[in-house]
Amino acid sequence: MRAKAICIFPGGFGTMDEMFESLTLIQTGRMERVPFILFGRAFWETVINWQALADAGTISPEDLDLFRFVETGQEAVDLIEAWGPATKRAEIPGRPGTDDDPER
Repeated sequence: MRAKAICIFPGGFGTMDEMFESLTLIQTGRMERVPFILFGRAFWETVINWQALADAGTISPEDLDLFRFVETGQEAVDLIEAWGPATKRAEIPGRPGTDDDPER
């Protein structure tokens, strides 16, 4: 929760568990939005059909913007350096009234 960026490399169940837990914290506004970087687009798009999750309604189409794909370390550094200040989501797609929720 104190991360300034999150970098995920191809991996197995443990990697996916940590990745989805972190994405969920950002998605639900429990964690500030930081650069969330997935290394190796081909791997991630082979093992996870991101668009199918959005199409099925299990995530919002806006959730696809929570992460970026990179191929090199330099791409990741450039993305991190260009990132603005960390912020929490003002609204959580699919949850009405989250922009004025006093618990956030």
